[in-house]
Amino acid sequence: MSKTVITFYTDGGARGNPGPAAAGVYSPELGNFKKYLGHATNNHAEYSAVVLAMEQAVHYQQKHPAVQEINFFLDSELVVKQLKREYRVKDKNLQTLFLKVWNLMAKFKQVTFTHIPREQNKKADKLVNEALDEQPTSPPTPLL
Repeated sequence: MSKTVITFYTDGGARGNPGPAAAGVYSPELGNFKKYLGHATNNHAEYSAVVLAMEQAVHYQQKHPAVQEINFFLDSELVVKQLKREYRVKDKNLQTLFLKVWNLMAKFKQVTFTHIPREQNKKADKLVNEALDEQPTSPPTPLL
């Protein structure tokens, strides 16, 4: 039985930090995913992108049990170091997302997290911006 590996490039961003935020995920094996998150911080958006990817991997694994390894590539050094347990997660909101990722990781034999330069993460970054740009803007408030 051959080992099947899924690769994810994930990114998250907030315009204003905090501000309107979105998550983007690119996988050569599974395709593109994006999600508008509402008002959040950059770090929250980065974690949300990892969660989105993990959920897609778990869904795929249900139909393809040979999938046992996931390789993540992120341009957020903080999130990579926290997920590799090199840094503590102090923020309560991020702790919740960290635990969600950690619990999803248990479904796989190996999950790796690698920090990459932003220039190598352009596809996921583009998905973040698409998700943000697709949100309708509020109509201007009429002057009374």
